Amino acid sequence: MFGLGITEILIVGLIILIFVSGRKLPQMGGDLGKAIANFRNSIRSDDKKEEDVKKIDQ
Repeated sequence: MFGLGITEILIVGLIILIFVSGRKLPQMGGDLGKAIANFRNSIRSDDKKEEDVKKIDQ
């Protein structure tokens, strides 16, 4: 993964943990989850729009 080993990933994670602090991590995780859910919903709605256009064209 980008030329990083386990040790480098753990060091980067530790640095992020120090800068962000433990109190904000759950909030960041929730925000990331919401962002992923919104992204998936937008992809699904785009697929539905394409299917509707195909049905109209036929």
